[in-house]
Amino acid sequence: MADHGTGIDAAYMKLLFLHQNYPGQYREILHWLIAQGGHEIVFLTQRKGVPEVPGVRIIRYSPHHRPTEGAYGLSRYWEECTGAGYGAALAAQTLDKDGFKPDVILGHVGWGELTFTKIVWPDVPVIGFFEYYFLAKGGSVGFDPEFPVSPHIPFIMHARNAVNYINLETVDLGQSPTLWQRNTYPESFHSKIYTCHDGIRSDLLRPDPGASVMLDRLGRAVTRGDEIFTYMARNMEPTRGFHTFMRALPHILEARPNARALIIGGNETSYGKKSAENGGYRAQMEREVGNSVDWSRVHFLGRVPYADYQKIIQISRCHIYLTVPFVLSWSLLEAMSMGATIVASDVAPVREAMTHGKTGLLVDFFKPAALAAQVAEVLAAPEDYAHLGPAARAQIVENYDFLTRCLAVHIARINALAPQARPIALPDA
Repeated sequence: MADHGTGIDAAYMKLLFLHQNYPGQYREILHWLIAQGGHEIVFLTQRKGVPEVPGVRIIRYSPHHRPTEGAYGLSRYWEECTGAGYGAALAAQTLDKDGFKPDVILGHVGWGELTFTKIVWPDVPVIGFFEYYFLAKGGSVGFDPEFPVSPHIPFIMHARNAVNYINLETVDLGQSPTLWQRNTYPESFHSKIYTCHDGIRSDLLRPDPGASVMLDRLGRAVTRGDEIFTYMARNMEPTRGFHTFMRALPHILEARPNARALIIGGNETSYGKKSAENGGYRAQMEREVGNSVDWSRVHFLGRVPYADYQKIIQISRCHIYLTVPFVLSWSLLEAMSMGATIVASDVAPVREAMTHGKTGLLVDFFKPAALAAQVAEVLAAPEDYAHLGPAARAQIVENYDFLTRCLAVHIARINALAPQARPIALPDA
């Protein structure tokens, strides 16, 4: 093995990752560890059809139990998470019998998968990913009056946090990617949670003046020379402001007759209540805005390959990111890394990463007309806002870059919890 500048002949550690949707928040660190070589890595996941990845043993486990459709609302989430946790524990017991005992376990606490790991390996340290504490006020629930909550919601949210509480005792250390997310948790959690983002590959996610995207409807590729604005979310839903975007859309297109909207996202619901309409929120909002939109200039692209997504952001004259107060999307930070001029919703998790007028433009989540006016201004005079993209990229490089900012923090935490193991070595700076 090569020396990495530490005086150690080889960096070697046994690591177990647990995440129901491989690779989840561990994408960057997992790929880096695999590329470094020398580690024995196992990843337990529920995800089906994960292709074989050299350097990591991917093992699919099944929940031992799932709640029935009529399960009691206050305990349904607990039942689901403990079923997943016990299924993961059974898989861990099989690993143990086969001779694999990790030096450190890393996993997401929210799905319950870590809950029983200390029963299998009482002396193995665990780092838990604390993504979000279920808030009845101050978070996504109840933020938008268009989607009122039932009187039962405060009780359901509080009951869901049983999973957070039991895993606070399970883990030796917690991680949250942003201060806002860490601060959703009660103060009693804070001393055990360090704050550091998963990391953005700013070396790979860069501006590209030569990028182009083929639009079949036009019969040609569009570039930065075209008047393109973009919206992206994993799924088109109110939690990510899709309804606000769609209500702004007619005004943007009317103000800018040559503009085209490129929309990335699935038609399911990741967060919040599902649409009662066949076709989801997309169909619901298409019906609402109706003939006020020139649909020939609106391109719903669905979910696209990651490389295509990058090109779409790289050609965007104005990228729109909307969210209620909730978990910050990777897509915002990735768009910042690519130097996009971004108009985003003025909510606390966004303000942690973006400053109005310096690294982006913030607008009221509830005012589609204000959103439309701001986007139209950017489209009309991109030179007036040309400073925002480079400043946004500088912010990512300084505070969120995986290789130069986040990696060393995460590796130091892993090494500190496993003093008996050969430490993971970082490359020379």
